[in-house]
Amino acid sequence: MKAISVFSGGLDSMLSAELIRAQGIDVLALFFETPFFTADRAVMSARSMNLPFKVVDITQRHLEVVKHPKHGYGGNMNPCIDCHALMFRIAGEMLDSEDAAFIFSGEVMGQRPMSQNKKALALVAKESGLHGLLLRPLSAQCLSPTIPEIEGWVKRDQLLGIQGRSRKPQMNLAAELSLGDYPSPAGGCLLTEKGFSRRLKDLLTSNPEVIVNHLESLKLGRHFRINDHVKIVVGRNKGENEKLKKLAMKDDVILNTVSVPGPTVLMIGHSFDEAIDLAVQITLSYSDAQEGEVQEVRVVGPGIERIASKTVPDKKDFKIFMI
Repeated sequence: MKAISVFSGGLDSMLSAELIRAQGIDVLALFFETPFFTADRAVMSARSMNLPFKVVDITQRHLEVVKHPKHGYGGNMNPCIDCHALMFRIAGEMLDSEDAAFIFSGEVMGQRPMSQNKKALALVAKESGLHGLLLRPLSAQCLSPTIPEIEGWVKRDQLLGIQGRSRKPQMNLAAELSLGDYPSPAGGCLLTEKGFSRRLKDLLTSNPEVIVNHLESLKLGRHFRINDHVKIVVGRNKGENEKLKKLAMKDDVILNTVSVPGPTVLMIGHSFDEAIDLAVQITLSYSDAQEGEVQEVRVVGPGIERIASKTVPDKKDFKIFMI
């Protein structure tokens, strides 16, 4: 028999996979990737366990959940209940193609008060459409029996009844299983971060038809909202400058200083003269040029390629535009 693990790469998902494998069941670990959470940690964890692993990009379906969560957001732009239900639903859609019998996860009842209380876990299971095929091995004995337990596919008495926020039971179990190489607890989801959520909300408000490259730019630089249709992103170092250049789309504008070290600036939206003029000034304000000097900025975009000269302003002048 085979089961699918919705796998984050954290200690809880690693332990749940070991509990299921200990019952003689093959496990495929699935990581659902979007611009908001990437697979790096999960890849390392699965490799350390010799666990078969697959990454599935769910960006487009997940974006619809982020924009219109049926059950609302958490503390920021994180629609945890809808997000978890979507992941389990997609895993369920893969049961036949993967020749698997059920889905399981590393969720622990009470670990996250809002999204992993008993009511929330039941709601996620219902919304996923799995109809009893969703098992939480670490907290199974605190929850109603699922189909895998009722049918005898797994032995319920070999599952656990962990609940609450303490990590000690998991750490003790990891020691028993000699599971030494596991990551420290971390959120991993950018949607739970206040600054990122503020940028995302601004992007969705200005343009609901989101381009993935523009989502990626939210992870970089300083962000300025010029007006309802134009924003700019200012690189903070060489690495960010290179990434911003690669993220530029054909309708975007790129600005760089000519004679002094300075940031790469990505301008997204309608490139009219007043907005470009402001972007030039912001570019210079974050360059190494001295305030009051006259310096040049190269502006390249659709139908635009020119050098603009401006007096270097004080960056404080642009705080009102910062997101």
